[in-house]
Amino acid sequence: MSDQASKLRNLLEERAETEALARQIGELYFDVPEDTRVIAITSGKGGVGKTNLAVNLAVGLQLAGQKVMLIDADIGMANVNLLMGSVTNRSLIDLLEDGVELEDVVEEGAAGVKYISGVAGVEAALNLNRLEQKRLHRKLSRCAEMANIIIIDTGAGLNRNVIEFVLAAEEVLLITTPEPTALADAYAVVKAYSTYTDRRNIKLVVNRIREEEECYEVAEKINQTTKKFLGVTVGCLGYIYEDKAVLKAVHKQEPFLIAKPDSLASRCISELVKSLLSGEKMASVSGGWRVFLDRLFGY
Repeated sequence: MSDQASKLRNLLEERAETEALARQIGELYFDVPEDTRVIAITSGKGGVGKTNLAVNLAVGLQLAGQKVMLIDADIGMANVNLLMGSVTNRSLIDLLEDGVELEDVVEEGAAGVKYISGVAGVEAALNLNRLEQKRLHRKLSRCAEMANIIIIDTGAGLNRNVIEFVLAAEEVLLITTPEPTALADAYAVVKAYSTYTDRRNIKLVVNRIREEEECYEVAEKINQTTKKFLGVTVGCLGYIYEDKAVLKAVHKQEPFLIAKPDSLASRCISELVKSLLSGEKMASVSGGWRVFLDRLFGY
């Protein structure tokens, strides 16, 4: 009997926490004009290419004529500035200080993309109090004066900060890879997301595929599970091929769209940009001769 009472109490406490967080998040939406798009990029686990996607999409959108602001909200594991090849003196968390305004923390990166660095290794930044949140809200609201597309590079996983940023965004891109562990973690993100909101604005991007069909197989696997257990379907925006050019660009601390614009991964980014701007399905990107050789020799 005591076990049942304990379980019930825990369930009620969990539900109360969920409802309280949902109410709190409802007050945290970015104060941006209707014509400003806010896109959060997230993942269920680290190491699947989330920040690389955020940086290169930002560059691709900027090259397509958009005014882009990239915010590194991966508090504790921030590395947008590294992929931009720059060292920054200020970060997102500096906006909590009196006298520090938005212009003080905004940097200009590749292709003219404006970005705000996150802060790495500062555990105290993980749980902001309500006053600090309001201060960030006030200062970040002016991002819309500098950009018509704001991209948020969230942390990986399901901590409170990640969920807040994801739920506050109008559009969410969930990046995964074909590995079973990555798929399981992607499902966990969809589950958490559907717990807090009825909005259906989350789309998949499948990274490190070997052939196009693999992307849609991954999407089907995830949707089989989400439909069965959550009653929701997740759309698929597109894919990015496995490409050595990505790793080489990371080592050079340069977006691969700039370092190797004709690479498979860069061509995928270009098509993802077109899809985001047009609302149409991503056009096929042929793997060409390299993919043929990979298949022939079993890579």
